[in-house]
Amino acid sequence: MSATIAIIGSGFSSLAAASYLAQEGYSVTIYEKNSTIGGRARQLQKEGFTFDMGPTWYWMPDVFERFFADFGKQPSDYYELEKLDPAYMVYFGKEDTITIGDTLEKICQAFEKEEPGSSEKLKQFMAAALDNYNIAIKDLVYRPGVSPLELVTPVTMRKIGQFFSTISKEVRKEFTNPKLISILEFPVLFLGAKPSDTPAFYSFMNYADFGLGTFHPKKGMHSVIQGMEQLARSLGVEIKTDHPVSEIITRNNKVTGIRIHDSEIAIDALVSGADYHHTEQLLPEALRQYSEAYWNKRTFAPSALLFYVGFEKKLKNVEHHTLFFDVPFEAHAVDIYDVPNWPKEPLFYASFPSKTDAYVAPEGKEAGIFLIPLAPGLEDTQELRAHYFDKIIDRFESLTQQDVKKSIIFKESFCISDFVKEYNSYKGNAYGLANTLLQTAFLRPNLKSKKVKQLFFTGQLTVPGPGVPPALISGKLVSGLVANSLQKQFRNLKSVAT
Repeated sequence: MSATIAIIGSGFSSLAAASYLAQEGYSVTIYEKNSTIGGRARQLQKEGFTFDMGPTWYWMPDVFERFFADFGKQPSDYYELEKLDPAYMVYFGKEDTITIGDTLEKICQAFEKEEPGSSEKLKQFMAAALDNYNIAIKDLVYRPGVSPLELVTPVTMRKIGQFFSTISKEVRKEFTNPKLISILEFPVLFLGAKPSDTPAFYSFMNYADFGLGTFHPKKGMHSVIQGMEQLARSLGVEIKTDHPVSEIITRNNKVTGIRIHDSEIAIDALVSGADYHHTEQLLPEALRQYSEAYWNKRTFAPSALLFYVGFEKKLKNVEHHTLFFDVPFEAHAVDIYDVPNWPKEPLFYASFPSKTDAYVAPEGKEAGIFLIPLAPGLEDTQELRAHYFDKIIDRFESLTQQDVKKSIIFKESFCISDFVKEYNSYKGNAYGLANTLLQTAFLRPNLKSKKVKQLFFTGQLTVPGPGVPPALISGKLVSGLVANSLQKQFRNLKSVAT
């Protein structure tokens, strides 16, 4: 029996789920509301420049390899990877930087220079991080979050204390230099929560950073999306852009169809890679699992103010990935998580992919992406955007000791209201739900609806969490649940018929 499956959205998790389900022989169609695919991983092309609009970091290459291997493929069949050296640099002040190299040996040398004796502590810390990585990435995150018992194994029981300590506490046990502490706490920001709220077990992100390294796919992260699209289409997946879903149609608490452009499309199962909260708004209120009060109480990962800037000259004193930690993180974190507000002195991140990749900018010019983390739900105006661009560019010029304002050819911005408009994102969040202790695994919104049969969810608001590698994993997890559910339904129908 061949079932018809619809998938809402065309981001990493949706493309992954579509490929797995098509491989199982199902008829799969992706419906994307925008005119191009990729979800947050879309591209902006302007005046010869190419920008990744969303993710710019390629971490955990083993997760990508595992995904493509499930189809007898490898990443190199679709895109070319380059390991970055240095991985990134961090500004703590003018002429005060730390560069993170492409090997642990280089990183140990950088640490030792800042804090004598810290290299041996780092090696021990990384050994523990590797152990956690092997447990988490090779096992736990590939479990669908349907039961607390998924987390109970002989190995995790030995690690139980790490779920009740935090990254912040564990780092500070061994390191006293504030710069090194900031660098060691940085990777968990990808999980969307403060280091002081993130379980110590998540130190596996430090192994992803220092142990595996940072890569760049030639032509940008969108080339990964294009590779996944090619794979999905080769498996028979149909992809329709400019097809926004306006209603989920049910009968007897079971999905029977979706409505697009006033047309009803009959389906046997639905997977939504769109915003979880938005997807449930497409249902009658009685069929929604989570109330507005529930969503309002969740700890969300930040939103972001992004600028895509074309420079008419090459920039100096920056690397492909450059972090600006020259102001206190604690104050900025309060403005994101505790008392939502526009930060007085924001930390920010800048990416200059043209340092590595000639494709993304015309010869002799530089492509720059600037990101300021923000609390979701803030007021978002063009005046505020302009004010904060001036604020960070002034600091950028001072710290990197160069004039750049007069070299700006153009700049485009993307912020909270755009996340809402383009992605139906709850409060304009950029990264989904934070991975705090009470928002981990089975404590996250479910992959499978408990109220509507054959309705499933995937992506950053569900299991396993925010980030590109987790999105690939989420697509695999949900595809398994969908296949099991349809097979069970088919067996039941066959039993009734006989």
